[in-house]
Amino acid sequence: MKRAHKIVFANEKGGTGKSTTAVHAAVALAAAGHRVAALDLDVRQKTMVRYLDNRAATMRRRQLELPMPSHAVLTALSPQGLEDEVARLSEDNDFIIVDTPGRDDPLARAAISLADTLVTPINDSFVDLDLIGQVDAETFRVKKPSFYAELIWDLRKVRAKADGGTVDWVVLRNRLQHLEAHNMRRVAAALTELSKRVGFRVIPGLGERVIYRELFPKGLTLIDVGAIESVGLSHIAARQELREMISGFALPAGVEQPLQVAL
Repeated sequence: MKRAHKIVFANEKGGTGKSTTAVHAAVALAAAGHRVAALDLDVRQKTMVRYLDNRAATMRRRQLELPMPSHAVLTALSPQGLEDEVARLSEDNDFIIVDTPGRDDPLARAAISLADTLVTPINDSFVDLDLIGQVDAETFRVKKPSFYAELIWDLRKVRAKADGGTVDWVVLRNRLQHLEAHNMRRVAAALTELSKRVGFRVIPGLGERVIYRELFPKGLTLIDVGAIESVGLSHIAARQELREMISGFALPAGVEQPLQVAL
């Protein structure tokens, strides 16, 4: 069976930009000429699928041709149903982008164990850092990994036992620029220390910009500069953030150059 590269976006906390990041990754890969399927596991909010539905509607309304991944909400809501759907999508796609619910449930765990690249977006604060590691209140040094980090560790072992595969865990630092520098350095130091103990990579993500919220109703992304009205410096800066984020995913050989051209 053909093996698509699976990128899973997972975080038990809400409000971290998980679905926005997932959509931008899916569209960027589609813009680079890859066949991409986006699979939404959050059957209640369906943010990723709603975003892409908005995109399809804009394309029809404005008669635009934009890079577009296929997208759907998982209907067979069980770990086996997820595995079967991923196997089916692998037959016709190069990449499968999976957006998980912002909570711990069996589907999210199953998706993590299937991932080739696991992306966990966090806001750059100690509130979000607490998801993966507990820090000392006085020294800000890491005391121990949190429950979620231990969960990922166990699921990576499940994956290795199942097919010998590895899960490349990437922690994505979103909304960097709205924190004062001293606190930012403390968070960065704690993440660096924790990454060595737990085994993940840390990369910069997307900034806190109003433009992301404004793009959602039309389903547009920063790849679609030609379709965005009144492009300004904030769009150009955000596009560079997106370029660096996608590069940080360190996807398989042969992906990087077309991506850079698309972005």
